[in-house]
Amino acid sequence: MRVMIVSAPLLGHLLPMVPTAQALRAAGHEVLLAAGGDALAVRQSGFAVDDVAPGIRIGRLAGGVLLRHPLLGRAELAGRAGTRMVARLFAEVNRRMAPAVRDRMDRFRPDLVLYEPLAVAGALAAGRGGEPAVLHENSLFDGPELVRATAARLGVDPPGGLPGAGVVTIAPPRVVGVRAGWPMSGVPHPGLGTLPDWLREPPAAARILVSRSTVAGPGGSDVMRAVVRVAARADAEIVLVRPERAVLRRPLPARVRAVDWIPINQALPGCAGVVHHGGAGSVLGALAAGVPQLVVPGSGDRRHNAELVAASGAGLAVAARDITADVLARLVTDPRLATTAREVRREMLAMPAPAELVPRLAALAG
Repeated sequence: MRVMIVSAPLLGHLLPMVPTAQALRAAGHEVLLAAGGDALAVRQSGFAVDDVAPGIRIGRLAGGVLLRHPLLGRAELAGRAGTRMVARLFAEVNRRMAPAVRDRMDRFRPDLVLYEPLAVAGALAAGRGGEPAVLHENSLFDGPELVRATAARLGVDPPGGLPGAGVVTIAPPRVVGVRAGWPMSGVPHPGLGTLPDWLREPPAAARILVSRSTVAGPGGSDVMRAVVRVAARADAEIVLVRPERAVLRRPLPARVRAVDWIPINQALPGCAGVVHHGGAGSVLGALAAGVPQLVVPGSGDRRHNAELVAASGAGLAVAARDITADVLARLVTDPRLATTAREVRREMLAMPAPAELVPRLAALAG
């Protein structure tokens, strides 16, 4: 079976689909990834990744939408725009991706297409060619809802057409509720880079990992600055992952270290807590590791994700300005957070693994 996996041109969108690609390849199927932008870095995992988004600059497109719709932009930056902003933005992204996706599909001739919620160009191209298409969720947001909103902005009437032949849902029910579709454990991709030897060793104090988004945007350094500001009063070893230059302009406090790209999900088991910006990959990675997390509400789906984590009891939702040494202490010492985080991990482990879903996907291709 030949499988084409289509993602928007963002690394954080493609990485959650890589474990499925690996399971398909391990079962003997030929897999082609189609994305663009920084998602092309997945080539480091040994996969062919075709660039179907040449010249597309998400930041520039987003800036244009914000200028044309300032009130909507304000709501988006506060994380309160729902699907309104994301649908406008990714409708334009998919409009520009569509010709390259169709061309690559015509040449690759897949038997099955997997596409993420903000890459509806994959489903539309599959519908044109008659290949079955399966929606592969990659976040905590409801995938079919994103597909319908984006398709509507493209002028496509999804009922009866999209999402397609099925939906793979990866978020744990304890966090998002029970969803229709084929559940699959959101096994995190290990990430890029190499884990330093010292991160493999047990820390002298509780270790807190602090990461930032793979997507540039407003407030990108706020989370790390907030943690660094109170680090001297925190009884913890703090590891900053890919800090921006603004964070490194001054010497870091004692017990604060910085690293470049690392396979975060390999580092998490040695951590007592993780602080991050609220991206879906970071949330799912911490949940899969059973590590309590502090999520800073932000733009896009980040407020939504933060509120889900806090409501589940597996972590905290705290604005960057409200992060204190006491908050960090609670993150790594509150037994309720640790217990719930481990319970969610067990729930995710009980969900079918990607390899278990492969026969079901293969059956769609005939």
